[in-house]
Amino acid sequence: MSRKIKSVRVPLELESLNLSKLIREFENYLRDLESASLLRQGGNPDAADALIKTRQADLGKRIAKMIWEAKSEYGKVE
Repeated sequence: MSRKIKSVRVPLELESLNLSKLIREFENYLRDLESASLLRQGGNPDAADALIKTRQADLGKRIAKMIWEAKSEYGKVE
């Protein structure tokens, strides 16, 4: 999978957001989704649900932190 980002429009306050890191977080989340479907197919739906719920919360926190850091950096530059 190509990780090269050609063109993305972002607000000025998110200009310092590391888009490659953001994409890696989503790639990891997709891998966990695949693991959850394998768990579900293997007859362990409780473990699959727990994995998804945990990963969703973790993904939300990581992305929120990345956005907060970018906005904080923008505030320092102004």
